[in-house]
Amino acid sequence: MLDQLEALGGKALNEVQAATSLDSLEQVRISVLGKKGGLSEVLKGLGSVPATERPKIGAVANEWKRKIEEAMALKKASLEGAALDQEIRSQRIDITLPSRFSHRGALHPITTTTRKIAEVFGRLGFDVMTGPEAETDFLNFEAVNIPKDHPARDMQDTFFLGPGVVLRTHTSAVQMRALRSREWPVRILCPGAVYRCDQDATHSPMFHQVEGLWVDRHVKMSDLKGVLEFFARELFGAETRIRLRPSYFPFVEPGAEVDVSCFQCGTSPKHECRVCKGTGWLEILGAGMVHPKLFEVAGYDPREVTGFAFGMGVERIAMLLHRIPDLRLMFQGDVRFLGQF
Repeated sequence: MLDQLEALGGKALNEVQAATSLDSLEQVRISVLGKKGGLSEVLKGLGSVPATERPKIGAVANEWKRKIEEAMALKKASLEGAALDQEIRSQRIDITLPSRFSHRGALHPITTTTRKIAEVFGRLGFDVMTGPEAETDFLNFEAVNIPKDHPARDMQDTFFLGPGVVLRTHTSAVQMRALRSREWPVRILCPGAVYRCDQDATHSPMFHQVEGLWVDRHVKMSDLKGVLEFFARELFGAETRIRLRPSYFPFVEPGAEVDVSCFQCGTSPKHECRVCKGTGWLEILGAGMVHPKLFEVAGYDPREVTGFAFGMGVERIAMLLHRIPDLRLMFQGDVRFLGQF
């Protein structure tokens, strides 16, 4: 019987090593270790062996069973690893190939418009400067000649964060920070988000402005007009004209509203034009010569320097450039709208 066990064990180990698949390995297990397998058949004759020999034969049988099970476990792990490797190779994805569906993102129209404005004024020597959105009441209002009793400081127009702190209502505070922290000449562009209690098709409680400031010796209103003409032609086309209409702003004197000629109907206004409503002109920004009081607050001598300032709403410019009918579309995150840009 010991010879039978030796022969059975050696043959089983060879068959385990020769197995080429998990199925063939399972067949070896059944034929050797199953209820009707070779090992069970040999041990059925254990009853005819003398009692003194049975423990020795049982120990040999258990040892062969252990060796066969260990060999099968190692072989199974090897076959499973090979099968997994083969599956991975057959399903390998070439990551260098283009995707089946191309979903490319795009910059928001507010971002592209802001960058375009900054690029145009950058060619005229304007440096971009930013500041905090939570601003002091003094820099947001008093420093730019908006007194304490001005209507713009009422609760219905301004978001107050606490005593003496507001969400800035314009980026003019950044200009004042520049004037108070550096010597002239100053030539800066101040883009950023601003906040006011207002919301409809053309207004939002949070929107974006770009304000510009140029302070130096002998800066004149004609310089302001030349800069804005250059900007309008670069943004809206070479045939664009501008006009300045007298207007009041607390921080400039004199002040003006600036219009551009309609780029839809040109120099021949049409009543059916949906862009300019038949007027031939589109309002885009406010501007003027810096008020002397601002120079005094900044520590400049108004008799020594002059300057001009201007400000525009980025959403307003974007709506004109892209024919967007409702400002609120730019804040809804609708991919059907954003995908057009």
